[in-house]
Amino acid sequence: MKERGIELLLLAAASISVLATVGIMVVLISESLSFFKDVPVWRFLTDTQWTPLFENPQFGIFVLLSGTLTSSLVALLIAIPLGTVIAVYLSEFAGFRTREMAKPILELLGGVPTVVYGFFAMLVITPLLQKIMPNLPGYNLLSAGLAMGLMIIPYVSSLAEDAMRAVPMHMREGSYAMGATKLQTAWRVVMPGAASGIGAAYILAISRAVGETMIVAVAGGMQPNLTVNPMQEGLTVTSYIVQVAKGDLEHGSVGYQSIFAAGLALMLVTLLFNLLGAWLRRKFRETY
Repeated sequence: MKERGIELLLLAAASISVLATVGIMVVLISESLSFFKDVPVWRFLTDTQWTPLFENPQFGIFVLLSGTLTSSLVALLIAIPLGTVIAVYLSEFAGFRTREMAKPILELLGGVPTVVYGFFAMLVITPLLQKIMPNLPGYNLLSAGLAMGLMIIPYVSSLAEDAMRAVPMHMREGSYAMGATKLQTAWRVVMPGAASGIGAAYILAISRAVGETMIVAVAGGMQPNLTVNPMQEGLTVTSYIVQVAKGDLEHGSVGYQSIFAAGLALMLVTLLFNLLGAWLRRKFRETY
């Protein structure tokens, strides 16, 4: 009976996240259905403007998705290469004391509040970029993306390093015995052996970038703009939800309900990336 009780307790604990996810989906879908009664799905997917405050409002979700994906792409172009290089160094080249000192310091970046990164992007990164690009506006997706990339680096490096260190030592020793260098071993043996874990780190980074709120809200601007140019300001899905939460739209209006449709679209995009990550893990998982 005690064992059965423990099993039920563990099952209840594991079910909390599932029930929370189901509850979120129920709320998003039910509210989105109310929104789509006034705004056809076709218009939601094909309009090229997002103007919920205008007399004739338009709700083109790709305006928000373009800002989200553009800032996320900038962040990933920073986080994935740097995070991978740091993970390789910590796993294969750094000594024990160096790794034990560097890893906690690196992970400290992940504990900094995102609003601090937002102000860092606006007050430090943007002025530096404006010295190189004088026409760069004060609010832009490039600065927001760079700050997001710095924030995401610890997620990539920590998970990728854990995956690399899980590769059995005899695989490295076999590579060294064949005359390979440390770099060749890391590139051709360790990284392929840890491909599933590294892929999971990349997918987590993508989901983290897509769902970021405060950095893009502070530094990216609040101007809806259908563009893939990071040197312009833009509005992301999450920053739009923040904008509406501040009271710009009346509760219960079509514009207010649009945040649920936008949130549903963002959740579907995140789900797509997570499914892709699960497929990659199954495809490249190594058994030792």
